[in-house]
Amino acid sequence: MSSTPALDLTEDILRLKKERNAVILAHNYQTGDIQDLADYVGDSLGLAYQAQATDADVIVFCGVHFMAETAKIVNPGKTVILPDRDAGCSLEESCPADQLEAFLKANAEKNYYVIAYINCSGGVKALCDVICTSGNAVKIVDQAPADRPILFVPDQNLGAWVMEQTGRKMDLWQGSCYVHMEFTRDSINKIKDEYPDAVVVAHPECPTAVRLLADEVCSTEKMIPYCQNTPAKNIIIVTESGMLHRLEKECPDKNFIAGPTDKCACNDCHFMKMNTLEKLHACLENLSPEVQMPEDLRKAAEAPLLRMLEQSK
Repeated sequence: MSSTPALDLTEDILRLKKERNAVILAHNYQTGDIQDLADYVGDSLGLAYQAQATDADVIVFCGVHFMAETAKIVNPGKTVILPDRDAGCSLEESCPADQLEAFLKANAEKNYYVIAYINCSGGVKALCDVICTSGNAVKIVDQAPADRPILFVPDQNLGAWVMEQTGRKMDLWQGSCYVHMEFTRDSINKIKDEYPDAVVVAHPECPTAVRLLADEVCSTEKMIPYCQNTPAKNIIIVTESGMLHRLEKECPDKNFIAGPTDKCACNDCHFMKMNTLEKLHACLENLSPEVQMPEDLRKAAEAPLLRMLEQSK
């Protein structure tokens, strides 16, 4: 681990970024020091648009592996790197491509229209008709063919919430985000008792019992205008803790309270927090770890991603 002072490390990251003609994209769940260095901070949908639009030669993706892989899918000619190759995702792991492929073959007579939440591998994306994010899932499902049954993978909680919003029946893959599953009705009721005037904003990856307690259920990006516009001063945020850094910068007049779990006062994703300034510096210096994909897989995964971007406009 580098012992370089943080200020010098930051300056050298910016120097390397300029030398490499790189862009730094960071998810809302990254640590505050990484968010503050990034050229763009956002949710999966916003990051996908930024990755598609950039004219940089190098994309540094500060998030988890599937996000960097998504950037590579829409930028085959660019170098895509991430600080820690092992930064994975429990949702991605819950739906292996070979298991989905076997399920679709076993149920071929149903002719499923497959909608995949972006939190999945390139192999899963390649098996799907269209991708969605938590920010556009309702819009994507509303545009699905009316004459075909929908299989929604891999997040059962997001899928259940989308069914509530659209009235569209879907078969749900039984996957979930381990971070959001740790929020419980009891843990949120307890913090509501401590802040009786607070509003509760929850991510749709949360279990139903938690979503029912929320005043607003939305993607991380949509949390920002909601929090800016609500008259409430105290706001309980029920998602990964990194979101509070972004919200505190965007809404300095509000008091944000991390949604607790039964075990702790806030909730970190250990995958997201595997990225550090030191690893960011090293990946820019070495242009590694680099994301690479077989071209046939990349092209198969690109079609549903581009369909999502088109349907989200």
